[in-house]
Amino acid sequence: MPGPDAEGRTTVTVQRELAAQEVSDRLAIRELIDAYAHCADRRDAAGQMALFTEDTHFVVFMDATSDQPSQELHRRDELAPVFGNLNSYDTTTHFNGQSTIEVDGPRATGESYCLAHHLSISASGERTLMIASIRYLDTLAKQADGNWLFAERKLMVDWTETRRTTP
Repeated sequence: MPGPDAEGRTTVTVQRELAAQEVSDRLAIRELIDAYAHCADRRDAAGQMALFTEDTHFVVFMDATSDQPSQELHRRDELAPVFGNLNSYDTTTHFNGQSTIEVDGPRATGESYCLAHHLSISASGERTLMIASIRYLDTLAKQADGNWLFAERKLMVDWTETRRTTP
């Protein structure tokens, strides 16, 4: 886990040995993170919603530096309009980057990075690409069946860029 050493320099500790269960949990969590992006790009709102606990807490910060969220939801069934909003784009592509996960039995926390590309095409054929640099701050819960779900997901938009593109 990254952190400062005694002289203030950032250091990284790499775990050399992990128990088989933790390896399995970490892989399952990474697959959960990737499934979220896959469902988003396929416009599978129902599939995306199924990745969350019933009493999930989903918080959107369109400006990651703000103390106040842009949107806050408290149940899985409230997520449909958020995920449905992706239908306003002609296509999206979410590239997942690094993630840091801490597993503690049936709970886990983590941070993962994503570059989300949102393509819009106007009626006149003008193409606009909006790219968002996103960090997700997650709390995850292992279910009785062994599957991991998002118990809380904070979507933090660090920056966006919008530009015209050519076909």
